[in-house]
Amino acid sequence: MSGEKPRSGAAADEDAPRGPNAPMSLRERKKQLTYQAVSDAAIAMFLERGFDKVSVAEVAAAADISKPTLFRYFPSKEDLALHRFADHEDEPARVVAARADGESPLDALRRHFLDGLERRDPVTGLCDVPEVLAFHRLLYGTPSLVARLYAYQGRSEAALARALGDRVPDRLAAGQIVAVLRILALDNWQRISAGRSADQVYGGAVEAAELGFAQLRSGLGER
Repeated sequence: MSGEKPRSGAAADEDAPRGPNAPMSLRERKKQLTYQAVSDAAIAMFLERGFDKVSVAEVAAAADISKPTLFRYFPSKEDLALHRFADHEDEPARVVAARADGESPLDALRRHFLDGLERRDPVTGLCDVPEVLAFHRLLYGTPSLVARLYAYQGRSEAALARALGDRVPDRLAAGQIVAVLRILALDNWQRISAGRSADQVYGGAVEAAELGFAQLRSGLGER
């Protein structure tokens, strides 16, 4: 701010402007650790007792912070459960922005999703780790969380549209792409939730993904 003298030492380094590839400052790391700790504590309580039976005050007490402090990190109770989706909100946009020269956005997104299936990435729905299954049951079994998840997906769609160019055709394309990714992941989770293993579902998941991207390509052209 105007009139302030430049600070020196660790404090100056901690708050100095940083490029996109710069390491996080100490303050940023502490904030991220707090986010994770509070969210983990909340999710453990939600899984044990149910989302609607746990109050924000109880989560704050378990995390040893005040309720106002908790709301500075998480604007709503639903955000406590969906914090782990935050890092994936702009993932399609990042994949498109980082694609190789000559690679189309659809090719980059297809490659990324197939790689996620192979790695059993929970975001693809193809993960049978018990803790992940329990979280997904909590998520899809709680109407308010499902509603908030759609808001996350709306922001994902907007970010992807900007990465594509943010014209009307780009916004239409982003909406269709995000819808396909959502449906593929939900279908994978439903099959695993019904009792099949990730390995058993994998072949069908790859086939469904190839079909989904083929339909996007035929409908969207060579975007």
